Amino acid sequence: MRRTAPVANAVGLVAGYALDRLLGDPRRWHPVAGFGQVAGALERRLHRPDRTAGAAFTALAVGGPVALGVAATLATRHRPVSRAVLVAAGTWTVLGGRTLRREAAIMGRTLRDGDLPAARERLGNLCGRDPSTLDESELARATVESVAENTSDAVVAPLLWGAVAGLPGLLGYRAANTLDAMVGHRSERYARFGTPSARLDDLLNLVPSRLTGLLTIAVAPVAHGDRDRAWRVWRRDRNDHPSPNAGQCEAAMAGALGVRLGGRNRYFGRSEVRPFLGDGPRPEARHLKRAARISSAVGLAALGLAAAYPLTVGRLTGAVARRGVRAVTGRGAGPVPARGTVQRGPSTNRSLPLGAERGRWAGRPGPVGAERGRVGRIAGRGSGR
Repeated sequence: MRRTAPVANAVGLVAGYALDRLLGDPRRWHPVAGFGQVAGALERRLHRPDRTAGAAFTALAVGGPVALGVAATLATRHRPVSRAVLVAAGTWTVLGGRTLRREAAIMGRTLRDGDLPAARERLGNLCGRDPSTLDESELARATVESVAENTSDAVVAPLLWGAVAGLPGLLGYRAANTLDAMVGHRSERYARFGTPSARLDDLLNLVPSRLTGLLTIAVAPVAHGDRDRAWRVWRRDRNDHPSPNAGQCEAAMAGALGVRLGGRNRYFGRSEVRPFLGDGPRPEARHLKRAARISSAVGLAALGLAAAYPLTVGRLTGAVARRGVRAVTGRGAGPVPARGTVQRGPSTNRSLPLGAERGRWAGRPGPVGAERGRVGRIAGRGSGR
């Protein structure tokens, strides 16, 4: 199974990505929506205005899906086909790439038609800003920024965590990201309670967001973008954003499209001023199709990396870890001399002190043993970012 598990995970990631690209999110009975309802009920029971209660809520709400993923992984450790099917279903469940691109396309058509009321109503599917006073440029900017950030949250990060940690990684990441959308924003109710969920989501997205930025730069030409400009803007502006992760994606997208993002974001009851990212004009309706094309290309590139990881780096890392464990524990070592007997050295006839050769055997790694066993829509929707 040690040889087939990485293949099953890779096949499952590819199949799940294909299902999302073809079908998108389930119209009804979405598992992530069900998780959100359960998490909402748990939040109402555990809520107190302090971080300890928030940490307990986060641990329970994320720990449950992770435990479910671990149980499913153990149950299929000798069934690679079943493992691949489960990983494919999990990947399809947690990805949101097709839905993200569809919302960007609909917003672009609506803005080109000049239907601002419809566009304002549609914005709630992408982010939590108050759209009541937004004009075309601001609606386009909000869409570009949401596409950039959610390319990481809804595509790259799930694939990366699925590659590294299999089904538990897929389910655990989506659970954490969903909690951030639910309670991780700066409202009076969640100012302290939601902090643990927000910090966990920040931690889990540190690597995916930076990978998303780099991939956005790499694929910029597919949308007639300038790779050199995207690299320059990303290096200059990525750390100006108050989020440790969103700036990585938004700066790269701003450079790739040749637009300027950032400014005042109005939410329901509050506003924030974000630093400008990129150079050039403010986004327009025509930029949304290009942003969606970049998002699609980034997703394909991330899929290639994720599918290759279990077969290359993941397999090597697992083998090294198993050998290290055996070197520490001494499992798989040769026979230990019986107490009271004298052991000869390997190249001399001198008698060794009792137990000396035992220490040599205890530190030698043996053969590699059995394998160690290893949620609703677009991420961040309604998060207030």
